[in-house]
Order: sequence, then structure tokens, then C-alpha cells
Amino acid sequence: MQLAGVGGVGIPLGGLMIDLGLLRKEPERFRNAWQARGEAVDLDQLLAIDADVRRLKTEGERLQAAVNTASKAIAQVARAGGDLAAAKDEARRLGDEAKAIDAERIRVEAGLTDALLRLPNICLASVPVGADANANRIAGTWGEAPVFSFTPAAHWDLGTKLGIIDFDGGARLAGSGFVALRGAGARLLRGLISFFLDRHTEQNGYTELAVPYLVSPEVMTGTGQLPKFADQLYKCADDDLYLIPTAEVPVTNLYRGQIIEAADLPLQFCAHTPCFRREAGAAGIGTRGMTRVHQFDKVEMVWITAPDRAEADLLTLRGHAEGLLRELGLHYRILELCTGDTGFGSAHTYDLEVWSPGTSSWLEVSSCSNFTDFQARRMGLRYRPEPKGKPVPAATLNGSGLALPRCLIALLETYQQADGSIRIPEVLRPYVGGREVIS
Repeated sequence: MQLAGVGGVGIPLGGLMIDLGLLRKEPERFRNAWQARGEAVDLDQLLAIDADVRRLKTEGERLQAAVNTASKAIAQVARAGGDLAAAKDEARRLGDEAKAIDAERIRVEAGLTDALLRLPNICLASVPVGADANANRIAGTWGEAPVFSFTPAAHWDLGTKLGIIDFDGGARLAGSGFVALRGAGARLLRGLISFFLDRHTEQNGYTELAVPYLVSPEVMTGTGQLPKFADQLYKCADDDLYLIPTAEVPVTNLYRGQIIEAADLPLQFCAHTPCFRREAGAAGIGTRGMTRVHQFDKVEMVWITAPDRAEADLLTLRGHAEGLLRELGLHYRILELCTGDTGFGSAHTYDLEVWSPGTSSWLEVSSCSNFTDFQARRMGLRYRPEPKGKPVPAATLNGSGLALPRCLIALLETYQQADGSIRIPEVLRPYVGGREVIS
């Protein structure tokens, strides 16, 4: 059964977003989980609408059976020489009733679908309960904050004096929240991307993908960006397409509507793409620096795995992101996000934050999440636990590996010298033509 979804996309009800059967069976589990997220959900009304859909479907099937019986009766009346007009009127009346019931079911179903699409995933029981970021738990740290014999400068001063970050040029081209990199700055960005991709593909077992930067509304809905976050996305005016906010969207959706054999799991992919985010209402856009911008580069890691091993795989994925930071020698910490700070589609998230010496603050460079079967249900992605067995929803994971420009910010500020130059970490030098210093 297909419903009209976001942008007219057909979405199968009953196999999307959350397990409706489980919701009916364990409503209090979902109620408590959403309350822990700070999400006000009228679950009683939702279940009432669901019951209404099922009632209308049953009534529609009953009426359609009656229409079929009445249609057959017309031929019998004709053979018997009976009142043919009355038989036809009865069949027409039943047909009109069936059409009216079906139209009502479609209307109610569409409302239920929209409501379900806007509901977040439920967090795992192990996730710390809390209202906001203040309840996040520090799960670990690595390295030490660098010590300087001088007052460390922020990246906006370092980059401008070195001529490698052009804030004014970016603003002239596209307005507030856009930045241009020049010379050694652009080369360093490219070098970091290549370094990340090489480590993932050559050491960590990922298959690299090159994917479209524009996707359909159906694809955005599959990973949870629509309809909830429509105001954060850049939409084409003349085409029904969106610029991607992260490579997670096209990469995960490559397997939408498919069935994967358990023996082929887990699947591990990485991709570099620019990311486009309107950041509507976000504080700090256009104020100073490139900590939060509308366009940035990121290397993304995506896993498709079995639900019973998703948490173990999440730790492996997180370890791949951590390994990059360690090789770069950047001081970082691991945050386990609480229920109130966990993203819409995630059931469990770890953020990796690097230390920014120039601003004395932590910058998120990776968010590693277990989405359980939330995204898989939305996009019809299933796997077969046993050969010839019944397919069930898979689990999806993703994480930045790593995100720029924040990683670039930390690198510039961490490796700055007293004369304003930047020492390039040894591991990156082969990626920037052997250069050791930006001065």
C-alpha cells in the first residue's frame, strides 16, 4: 500500500519510521522514550488515528466485497427477468459508499503518515537521560591541550594574516556564512580530505563512493531530513531536488528498497562531499570565523549492519574517526549525548570534539550515531538474517570522518608558531607536496 508522502513521494505505511506493531503493543515504552527526549507526543490521539485507519480499511474491504456480490447479482436478475434497474441502483449505491470510505481512509492515512514522519527515533536504554547538552557525559579524552609561550591566535587572525582564508571574498561571492580558501589553505583542505579517504579505504575497510550532491525529496525523507528539517535545507527552485546537508543522505539511500544477505553485512562506505545547510535561526552565522558556515566539506562514514551488532559496530566506527585525530595529534574528547541532545533519527550518539586553542573552546568534528532500524524502515532497506528467511529492517550507522573546516581550524590553531606560521603535522606533509610550514 502506497501513500502520498512528502513531495508526492510514495511511502509504504506500516513499514516506515517506527514499528507500528510494537507501538500498539508497548505504547508506554514509546511514550517514556519520547518524554526523555523532551518530545511532546499525543500518543493516545496517534493510536486513535491508527485504529481509525484500520477500521476504514476493514470497512472498505467489506464494501468492496459487497460491490462484487452486487455486480454478480445483476447478471442473475437479468437471467431471471427481475427488476434490473433496482439491482443496478444497489450496486451503484454500494460502489459510491466504497469510494467514499476509500477516500476517507486515504485522507486519514495521509495525516497519520505525516505525524509518524515527524516523530524522532527512540533512544537506547543505555543513553543518559537529560534535557539538554548539560547532561551529556564525557566518555573519554585523548592528548593534552597544547601549551604556548605566547597568546595563541584564533584561526580568523591566523588565516587572514597568512593569506590562506578569505572571509571577505566568500561573503562577496555568496553572502554571510560562506568562506573562500586560498593557496596553502586550499591545498591543506584538499590534503586533509585525501588523508581521511586514504586511511578509511586502505586501513579501515571502507569502499569509497562518489555520489550526487542533489537528491530527491524521497531520499531526504529516507534518512530523516524531511519533513522535520525542511527549513534547514537548500531546495532548487525549478526542480524537485535538494542540495545534500551531508553525504549520509545519498550514501545510505543507495540501498533503499533493497534486500541484503546477512553474509554481506556489514557494508562500509565513505564519501567526500560538500555539505549545504541553511542553519536557519542559528546563532553565530556571519559573525566571525568559519566554525559554522552554510557550505563545508566533510568525509562521511556509513555502515549498514545487523541490528544486534550495531552498538559494537558503532564503537568501531567511532574508533576510525578517533584514529584520524590521533594521527593529526589533535587533543579531543568524547561526549556521549543525552536523550535531550541526541539527533532526530539517532538512538545513540557519540560526538568527538577537538580543542580550539585560539578560542579556548571545543569544536565538534564528528558525530557518530546508531540509527537502529529507524532510517532503514523509512527507506525500505532490509536484510535477510538467514538464507531464504524473512527480510527484516537493517540498522544504519554514520559518522564524520572527519568534518571540515572545524578540523582545519583546530589544526591551524594547534600548530601555530610564535611568528604566526603554521607547522604542518608530519603525517600530512605527503598530501601537501612535502611542505612543512605555512608562512
